[in-house]
Amino acid sequence: MELNNLKYTKGSRGHKRKTYGRGFGSGIGKTGGKGTKGQKQRKSGHVRLGFEGGQTPIYRKIPKVGFNNFNFKSNYNVVTLDQINKSKLDVVDYKSLIEKRIIKNNKLPIKVIGNTKLIKSITLKINIITEGAKKAVEAAKGTIEIVK
Repeated sequence: MELNNLKYTKGSRGHKRKTYGRGFGSGIGKTGGKGTKGQKQRKSGHVRLGFEGGQTPIYRKIPKVGFNNFNFKSNYNVVTLDQINKSKLDVVDYKSLIEKRIIKNNKLPIKVIGNTKLIKSITLKINIITEGAKKAVEAAKGTIEIVK
């Protein structure tokens, strides 16, 4: 072991807190890192969040009335009877719809809509169906299986 090989272990030497405003020699004297003049230079010059220098802040300008349905809306994978006709599927369920790239999200429920005439009878394994789509499937002698 030699003197030039000695090193401090990491974290053994704590850093001292800087002392501001103690003369030119300290390197952080006079204004103490606060710049010159103005509200932020003063002792208690920091203002609260959202303060805009006395003008009416943005959160008071924006109206707060009305109802927003965003938190209550229902999201579905919507599939139309036209899409089912074009894809020529016999069984419509999550697996077949994802394979044909008609839906992307397998976590949302499937909703079948539309009232167009079906080419052939199909089996639907879905969550929700509209009245028009239900009549069209029954007219084509298809089966509907509601999956929860």
